[in-house]
Amino acid sequence: MRKALLLIIAIMAVQLTTAQEWTTPIIEGYGKIKEFKEVAIQPDPNKEYKLVFDLKDERELDGINIGYFKIARMINMLGAGGVSADKVNIIAAVHGGATFTALNETKYKAKYEKENPNEAVIKLLKDYGVEFYVCAQAAAARDISAADLNPNTELGLSAMMVLANYQMDGYIFMP
Repeated sequence: MRKALLLIIAIMAVQLTTAQEWTTPIIEGYGKIKEFKEVAIQPDPNKEYKLVFDLKDERELDGINIGYFKIARMINMLGAGGVSADKVNIIAAVHGGATFTALNETKYKAKYEKENPNEAVIKLLKDYGVEFYVCAQAAAARDISAADLNPNTELGLSAMMVLANYQMDGYIFMP
């Protein structure tokens, strides 16, 4: 009897996790999510979300930099959970291995001989309200000028300064 009950519970759990389709309800095409209404810890539409993301990795997920993917996923989860865009404030510090993802199309093509796969998602995130600050220290170390950057980004003195200042202003650090 106990084994049968455990089997039924296991089957129901599998159905719960596989029944939903992957969607991108807010940032179309990026940061796919599955919605789960019957799980603990959901977005709270009454809260203001102040988040500062640390984009330092050069890894990719679903064809874009993993940092942009994470931001899009968070926005999609918040939006699907009923949190309005005016209650979501997101800052991104771009540095390290992610620095070259913030190049404008001309500079990116010159360096990699292909289009920047992050261009479209950066624009969608910026249109949503995300602010992107590229570390001037990382840019200088890579011989990148302000003119070389994607127009939806801007230079900040350093990623450390962006992260420190925004955390002191009450933003939650998102690695």
